[in-house]
Amino acid sequence: MRRPHPPLAEERRPLWPKVVGALCVVGLVAGLGVWYLRDQIGLFLGEQCEATALSQSVSFRPDQMNHASTIVTLGVKRDLPARAGTIAVATAIQESKLRNLTYGDRDSVGLFQQRPSQGWGTVEQLQDPLYATNAFYDALVAVDGWTDMRITEIAQEVQRSGYPEAYADHEYQGRIIASTLSGHSPEGFVCRLDDPTAQGRPDTFVAAVSEQTGQAATAEGQVVSVTAPDARRAWSVGAWSVAQAKARNVTSVQVGDRQWTRGAGDSAMQWRDADESLPATSVRVTLHGG
Repeated sequence: MRRPHPPLAEERRPLWPKVVGALCVVGLVAGLGVWYLRDQIGLFLGEQCEATALSQSVSFRPDQMNHASTIVTLGVKRDLPARAGTIAVATAIQESKLRNLTYGDRDSVGLFQQRPSQGWGTVEQLQDPLYATNAFYDALVAVDGWTDMRITEIAQEVQRSGYPEAYADHEYQGRIIASTLSGHSPEGFVCRLDDPTAQGRPDTFVAAVSEQTGQAATAEGQVVSVTAPDARRAWSVGAWSVAQAKARNVTSVQVGDRQWTRGAGDSAMQWRDADESLPATSVRVTLHGG
């Protein structure tokens, strides 16, 4: 009867290197998948801001919604109808995906990809979202009958676009975002954010409230207060404050008796009853104390 031969050297090698190698491959693939979902497709994981109106929701990254809030509230400040915000946001989505780009086709730059060579302003001016947005609105309101025109017609008149039909693809997104940030859809704007990384600046926040929303604000410690002329304007300031939360280290926003509290979980994706009720026209913004 033959005895079994001793295991060969290769048979005696442990299996753990192969197991570890396989796990590393699986981990790498999973990591790439998460990166792709978060940064390329975006918005399925991690930080995000969401606007909900008309039974529909639109999501973008916090930096993109920061720009959207500037666009919409500047329109509100100018007493333009909500449609102006819709048109402006839809245009910025098409042109830059709501990013303040330093490059573009030929000499185009900024949120709206405006061209210095076409008289929009200098490169430095067009890289300022406030200047670029006001320049867009100046051109928009100069178009006779703009409130009744289709967005594709307006795009051709204002942007001198070679592909005006593309703007229509983003009109519903612009309408939802404009509705929430202009205060027409209370509680419609929320963000899920990581913890603040720096102390909030009440002085710069007060200045930004005035500059972007047109409302007066006061600060006491790390709390900024606004009294709006009506509830809709209060909700516009509140939504703007949430959209600015990541950049300005905001931890909570209260409008009337409702409050949004910063967080990285699903609890931050809704407004809740505040511990202390305020008048419907009052907004209270708390900044991180550091």
